[in-house]
Amino acid sequence: MSATATAAVSAREFDLLAGLIEQECGIALPPEKTYLIETRLSSLVAQSGCSTYEEFYHLAKRGTDPGLKEKIINAITTNETLWFRDGHPFTILREVLLPRMAEQLRSGAIRKARIWSAASSTGQEAYSIAMTIHEFCRQDTRVRPEQFEVLGTDISSSVLFVARAGRYDQLAVGRGLPAEMRDRYMTLDGQVYAVRDEVKRLVTFQRFNLQQPASAQGRFDCVFLRYVAIYFSADFKRNLLKNIAQVTNRPGALLVGAVESLRGLTDDFEPRHHAGGYYYENGGK
Repeated sequence: MSATATAAVSAREFDLLAGLIEQECGIALPPEKTYLIETRLSSLVAQSGCSTYEEFYHLAKRGTDPGLKEKIINAITTNETLWFRDGHPFTILREVLLPRMAEQLRSGAIRKARIWSAASSTGQEAYSIAMTIHEFCRQDTRVRPEQFEVLGTDISSSVLFVARAGRYDQLAVGRGLPAEMRDRYMTLDGQVYAVRDEVKRLVTFQRFNLQQPASAQGRFDCVFLRYVAIYFSADFKRNLLKNIAQVTNRPGALLVGAVESLRGLTDDFEPRHHAGGYYYENGGK
């Protein structure tokens, strides 16, 4: 590849690629994130045989290279995740939301309780939810784990491959997973920890673009939309929250990241406080 391919991204090239990325997956990159284009796409530029980022943009835009747009999305998306992230969402799930779902299951109001991990990355959040369900059912034996279903979705096919395998090295397992939960719900296989089948059975992973209508995924009693909407424009966030509200049962709940707020974005969800954190109820004004 020529030297120009590794040169700094020009303002025009950044605008072209940032526009393509937002169009494909909704992520809005401000100019100060130019370095992400350089650090995450430079190897793809080289592999494609392009000599400039603009040439690479036109190649991706034409669609003549099968899978190139998906490779760009896989490269640009942030896949930072850990087990039981922030703690309080899982306390809220265990102490408030699962008891409510359990009562609905016992009364026949719902046949199966469904929870959506809407940006599941490599699977730690979805499996943390499933482990919390198992822990809850150990305490409340009137409901069974198989009465619950967890859907994990992500736009990146590469992280979903890891999530479906449910196998993690010791470094990944050490990021937030309590030893007691690890020993109860994972099996050590050489140098890798594998999620036990009873946990995996609760979780299904699918590729899904949050720009698409959520109705195809069915309805949910709880949605985890954590640390993903912060990368979207305000207009996209409003549309996304409306989309989620339409597939969330009432009463239903939405959990977002600890640094995220729905203020000024939606009237469909009302804030509630519990265990040092917030969740949002689908109250529907």
